Amino acid sequence: MSADVHTLDKPRQYCATLTLRKVTEEGAVLVDVRERSEIAALAFDVPAVMVMPMSEFERRFMELPRDQELILACSVGERSLRAAHLLLHHGYDKVANMEDGLTKWVRKGFPVRGDVSSPANDSACCAPPSPAGKRC
Repeated sequence: MSADVHTLDKPRQYCATLTLRKVTEEGAVLVDVRERSEIAALAFDVPAVMVMPMSEFERRFMELPRDQELILACSVGERSLRAAHLLLHHGYDKVANMEDGLTKWVRKGFPVRGDVSSPANDSACCAPPSPAGKRC
């Protein structure tokens, strides 16, 4: 009869492949919640990216558009998931989290700016491949 409140608060989860398609072809906005020093070392290289570090997120999230799909991303998907929950809590309804974050993005060979082989990014470039049969 009534919807389970907990299921309403869960953001959609997108893989890196779907994220790239939604950002480059469908007008979604990629919101990078990593800190500025992380972004300076290695960044997503897509036109529709907004930088909003977690340290600034609670006071700045209202700058995000409500009329476009927002896909939140970080290094591995944990910080962005927290940010996505915050947006849902504040009434945003076009919210998704990018699973496995920049780690998976780099592993898939998607566009980045910076050095994927630098020591700070070893976890991103040396992660094990995804299991066979996985969609993304």
